[in-house]
Amino acid sequence: MTINIPPPELQIDFSFILGKMRKLYLQDALFEVVGSFTDDQFEKLEVELKAHAPGSGVQEVAKQGLRGEIFFATPIILKSSPYLIGYYRMLLGFSKKEFYTSSFGLTSFKSMEERGVVANSVESKIGDLCDQMNRSAGELIQGVGAERISKDLVDDLTIITLGPQLRGGRNNKKGQDGIAEVFREVHGIVEHAETSSGMTFIKLKNAAGRNVVIEFAADPDIVIREELRDDSFHNLIAIEVKAGQDRSNIHNRVGEAEKSHQKARAEGFSECWTIVNVPEMDLATAKKESPSTNRFFQLADIVRREGSEYEHFKDRVIGLTGIVAAG
Repeated sequence: MTINIPPPELQIDFSFILGKMRKLYLQDALFEVVGSFTDDQFEKLEVELKAHAPGSGVQEVAKQGLRGEIFFATPIILKSSPYLIGYYRMLLGFSKKEFYTSSFGLTSFKSMEERGVVANSVESKIGDLCDQMNRSAGELIQGVGAERISKDLVDDLTIITLGPQLRGGRNNKKGQDGIAEVFREVHGIVEHAETSSGMTFIKLKNAAGRNVVIEFAADPDIVIREELRDDSFHNLIAIEVKAGQDRSNIHNRVGEAEKSHQKARAEGFSECWTIVNVPEMDLATAKKESPSTNRFFQLADIVRREGSEYEHFKDRVIGLTGIVAAG
């Protein structure tokens, strides 16, 4: 077997994104905000630390030569830069998905991190927010051990939380890119029968004179439907695209496709296809995990536009839409 290690695209992307994140959410951003404070603002910061942070925790941090705000949030900091709620969230080790939930009572604070704004509905609650985050931060100091605290450790803790967030964001983008690639390839197969198209849809006229619509959908990813005379639709093909290349997670993704295809079956789709991006996937296992899938295709085969698998994909698209093959 030939050794073939692909380029470290993920780390290259991270290096650029991390630079941007430091300016909004990490220590650099915190220090820049505090460094810009006037004497009056700085005095208010000190007052708020005493009011909202556990005194013992501030003292423990001070013993290590660090200021209290590196661990403890205050209203003046969060109002000066609402994005910094993300810094304290990551310091405490919570993902965005679990932090901004109704169970935490924090859904209304999400706009602070994502848009850098304090909504009128939450402004009066900032103090309570700081109290609760600082209680958790005090427990973090106790658990880690005050003698181990340093500026570098705090930075490491936030980046540890940030890493999966960046990976998740990249995986989401990869998933969307994969869906777009399949949509483009389908468009290439049917464009000779196209009557109109846009960013999210393609309309065709088939051999029976009926309109066929191909479009992006939330679940499944791409649907192909034939319009009938009474303005109803004959649901032809439901396509789920799983573009992730992580072999260890492919079975979870196939399970997700199965849920989508079960829904598609209930809506009357006659064909359900799952397109994956993991070479040499165990098809026997995949078929057990998604029995609703009529056919699995490899994304690479479709994008390459050659080979028996691509030809089968192309023939099925043409046959099921009912269009005449291109001459």
